[in-house]
Order: sequence, then C-alpha cells, then structure tokens
Amino acid sequence: MRRAAALLLLLMAGCGLQPVYSGGSKGPGATILAGIDVPVIPEKSGYLVRQALLDRLPDASGERHYRLIVKLDDSISGFGVRGDDSISRERRQLRARWQLVEDSTGAVLIDAAARSDAGIDIVSSEYAVIAAENAALERLSEDIAQQIIARVALFARSEAAG
Repeated sequence: MRRAAALLLLLMAGCGLQPVYSGGSKGPGATILAGIDVPVIPEKSGYLVRQALLDRLPDASGERHYRLIVKLDDSISGFGVRGDDSISRERRQLRARWQLVEDSTGAVLIDAAARSDAGIDIVSSEYAVIAAENAALERLSEDIAQQIIARVALFARSEAAG
C-alpha cells in the first residue's frame, strides 16, 4: 500500500499541476481576484448568483480593476406526465453568459458561459413544490458561481505566470 502511495506521489509530481492560489492572499492570483467588481444582477436568481460570487471572491478594500458582467437565463420546464395529464417532474435550468472586463481599457478578457440544472419532483403540496424550486435555484446559483470563479482563477493564474 505504501509503495502504491509513493508511486502515485511521484507520478503526480511530474504532471504539471500547479496551485491556483500560489503565494496566498498576496499572490498574483488572489490579487487579480480581489480586484473584481460584481455589479448588481437583476431578479432573484441574479441576487443569489451575485451573493455566491461575492462570497467566493477575496475581500478587497483596494481599487477594482475588473468587472464581472453576468446575464442569467432561468427557466423551469415540465416533463414526466402522469395518467391524468399532470406534470410529475420539472427541470430548472440556470444559464449564465458572463464576461470579465478590464475597467481601464474596456477589453473583454473572458467571454464564457456557465450552466447548471436540477430536477424537481412535483408533489401534491404547492408549498412543497415552491420550496423545492427555491432550493434548486439556490443550489444552481452556487454551482454557477463556482464555475465562474474557477474559470476566473485559471485566468488569474495564467496572467500571473506571464
């Protein structure tokens, strides 16, 4: 078992993986992330995504050099029909088209999309269905924010590397 672990460590050492946040809070990756402003995103889904993004970005009291512009498309569609023609399941999708823009030049540094979806069982209680839809939106918002931050962190690392 120890030989397998040692072999695995040796193989991983040569794979080229590098930490995104090397240098800690003063490293170049964290510095770029700390310089990002996230403007208000409309609607409930926008509020949730923005809050999730702000939770993942380092606290910064300095100047903001970048803007993260996010446009969301939130949809719910029914599928799975019962014998009485009622819907038995819904699919909630949250799609984000986003850009990282440099404030000084207006240059678009990243233009990308993120997407996540969740299935919701339709039960006899309307309250339970609404609660499930809201819980799904919260999970999807967290997932979208994580995808965006991961992509921006990779960009920050590549910028730091030169």
